[in-house]
Parts: sequence; C-alpha cells; structure tokens
Amino acid sequence: MHDAEVAGLFHGVRLTPAQRRIAHCLVEHAGQAAYLSSGEVADLASVSQPSVTRFATALGYAGYPALRRHIRDLVGGRVPAPRTPAATRREATGAERSEWQRAVDAERDNLGLLADQLADRDPVVAAARELVASRPLPVVGLRAAAPLAAYFGYFAAKIHPDVRVLDHGGSVLTDRLEQARVAGARAMLAFVLPRYPREVLDVLRDARAAGLAVVTITDSPASPAAARSDRTLVAPVGSQLVFDLHAAPMALAMVLLSAMCDAAPADAQRRLEEFEQSAARRSVFVP
Repeated sequence: MHDAEVAGLFHGVRLTPAQRRIAHCLVEHAGQAAYLSSGEVADLASVSQPSVTRFATALGYAGYPALRRHIRDLVGGRVPAPRTPAATRREATGAERSEWQRAVDAERDNLGLLADQLADRDPVVAAARELVASRPLPVVGLRAAAPLAAYFGYFAAKIHPDVRVLDHGGSVLTDRLEQARVAGARAMLAFVLPRYPREVLDVLRDARAAGLAVVTITDSPASPAAARSDRTLVAPVGSQLVFDLHAAPMALAMVLLSAMCDAAPADAQRRLEEFEQSAARRSVFVP
C-alpha cells in the first residue's frame, strides 16, 4: 500500500500541527503526491506554500522537490492529481462557500474517505475480535480524546461485561492499567488524536511492554501512535476550525463496536436484552 510507504517517511519525526496536516495529506493522497506541486499540497492541506517547504526541510530534504522525488521513487506510476468532493461541489454551485460551510464540507469528505477505507473489513474485524475477548477491556483517551473514550465506553458496557474507561492521566492511569492487566486484560483500545499527549504515547509503550495487544484509533498512519500500536485504525480529523472536528473518529468507534457485537453475537444479544429489561423495570427512559 502506497500510504504505508509514504507514512514511513514521517515516523519518529516531531512535527508541528501544520506539518502534521501536510503529512496526513501526503499519506491520504499517496498515489498522487509524487506529482503534486508544493502549491497543490498547500491547498489540499489548508496551509501556506512556505509551510510545505519548511516541512520538507524538517524531514531532512533540500526542499520540497527532493521530497517529491523520494515519494515518486517509493510509489511510482503517474496518476492524476486528486479532486475532493468539496472542490466538485464548489464548481457545481459556482459560489464561494463560507468558512463554516467549508469546514463541514471537509468533514463530509473525511467521512467519505473513512467509508471508502472500510471496504476492507479485515482490520476492523481483527481488532474487534481481540477487544471483545479481553476481560476486562481498558479504553484509554486523554485530553481531546477523553470524550471519545467515554462515548465508546458507555455503549461498549452494554455488550461487554467489564469495560474500564481510563480518561485521566497521571500515576493513577498507570495504576488502573496495571490493575486491568492483573485482572486478566489481554488487549487495550486507545484513542489518540491531535494534539498527541506525550503521556498517552507512554501508556501505549507501557501497555505493549506489559503484554497487552494495543488497538489504536488515530487520525493518520503518520500519527506517532501508529508505531506504538499493534493495530492502527485511521479516521481523519477535521482541522479547518479553531478546534478539531472528530466526526470520523466517532463513526469509526461505532463501527468497531458493531464489529465487536458481530464477533460475539450471542453474548452481545443476551447482554443487550438484559439491559433493556432492566431499563424498562426501572423506567430509565421516557416512553
């Protein structure tokens, strides 16, 4: 896969948020990246053209042309430059859209990319089987990723007997992870989104060292979390507003949870029925 080859160029390199957007763009369009100009990359990544040049030099190249030649050697084969659905919509309407509209357009594109990626079911199915078999199942998410970990954990508890959401850092996080491992945990799910907290990267390392299989949902194959995970599931993050949009990672989390239900259908159905009976008995929800 071209995206994995291109992503390998960025592993272990400390990048700024703008440079991460460029790296994500090059990975996302790996087949076309070998023939894009620095201006075209800047447009796709929503950064300035000088930022693309600085990105190339940060990777150790003399400039962007040298980086492009290296990518061309990696992927080979000339293909046309990418055209995003958002660009097609702008041409069709003949009107310039507002900043907010463009941000939502881009998020719709992110969901489209995720949908295309899910044509290959195997990575999600394999991750789901590992997670559903882990008793207990620790789910880690710090800072911006904490709400996603809680969102996943809330629904996962409906079909898994022991889900432990770890969304606070510090030494207590290490304590709780060790307790989960002693209790029998075999796998861990982590949400790692920009800006990547150093602490969560340390947790991934420590979890693997303790023998846990680490499944990570992150924003790009170029994410620093990818090198510290056994399985990496990718969902792009929207970066056109002041704060990131996480629609695609949230969608991927629910796809993964659905796959966990499929991996143990009898147990999932039984637990769901038990919950519904309990909720009805306690009048938890309004009729």
